[in-house]
Amino acid sequence: MSKRYRIIILESSSLLVAGIRHMLYDNFSYDVLDSFDCMEKLLEKLGALKPDIILLNPILLGYAKRFMLKSLFQNYPDMLCLALVSSYIQPGILKQFHAVIGMDDDKATIESKLREALRSGKAPANHESYELSDRERDVLIAVAKGKMNKEIADELNISIHTVISHRKNISRKTGIKSVSGLTVYALLNNMIDENDVH
Repeated sequence: MSKRYRIIILESSSLLVAGIRHMLYDNFSYDVLDSFDCMEKLLEKLGALKPDIILLNPILLGYAKRFMLKSLFQNYPDMLCLALVSSYIQPGILKQFHAVIGMDDDKATIESKLREALRSGKAPANHESYELSDRERDVLIAVAKGKMNKEIADELNISIHTVISHRKNISRKTGIKSVSGLTVYALLNNMIDENDVH
């Protein structure tokens, strides 16, 4: 008998949740364990339920946490997260997900996206570290404080090219490209204080 993948749905629309449950009901590969309408409830039950897949509406992450998917689920490296998209979501946010399920997707398309995510999502290539190195943290803190590349290079006694390389790594690991997004990330992760932001 093939493995049954355990799914949790994070979506505030009960109609949408019912539709997804119905579409997956007769598929013997998937078992919808539960659904939640807010991130806090999901995080509270995640350890006990141990899902293989989360179908998640990115809007429910909230504005401040929208680029923090990897850090929110860092204790569950093998769990796949698929976005449930019912309205416009920034492409940078969607890049964090293993796949994107849209409102227009039919049953066959959803099952195909789930299969593809399971096939490619657990490959060794996806297990790279998303932890920031100490030097990357130093650069991120300086960026969040509003410093320019030259100032950061002088302060940390490294070349501008090294600063730029660290910034690229920070963006890749966090999924955040804008300075304002990195500032919010630094604030939420207690790397800086609100008084440090200029």
